[in-house]
Amino acid sequence: MENGIANLLGALSLAVMDRIEQGAREVVGRGGETPAALIVIGYGQGMTNDKLRRILGLSHSGTVRLVDRLVSDRLVERRAGKDGREVALHLTPSGAASRNELLASRISAVTSLLDVLSSAERKQLATLIHELLARQDTSEMDRFTICRMCDDRVCTNCPLPTNKGQHAR
Repeated sequence: MENGIANLLGALSLAVMDRIEQGAREVVGRGGETPAALIVIGYGQGMTNDKLRRILGLSHSGTVRLVDRLVSDRLVERRAGKDGREVALHLTPSGAASRNELLASRISAVTSLLDVLSSAERKQLATLIHELLARQDTSEMDRFTICRMCDDRVCTNCPLPTNKGQHAR
């Protein structure tokens, strides 16, 4: 039975991701890690390339190319970091607007899948998803990675624990 559930959850996950990806392409005209980068950079103004790289799971050069595209598209700007050696990434007003559109598009894509459920079924599903997330063995960096497309205005109390400690990988 567990293999069947795992298989179905995998299929549902792909359906969700396909819808999110399609919406992201409509908003920013790019897929891949571009939408996640915009959302993540918007979580905390002044994120470094290295932290973005670790959250997105990219190489250093891949992250530099991604940030170069975001800067070229006038969605992100580079500023001096805290210690003078780091570069801090900040959303431009256009980047912040695109980020808001991405977040709305993501919620809309997922909501459209849930519309077939009754209110009671949605409540039950919410409880199960919350429990699944709350029982994961995650670090703070894992949480950033898993939540890289989350709308922090909606999820104000992340259920993911940080049992592995507070140290980034």
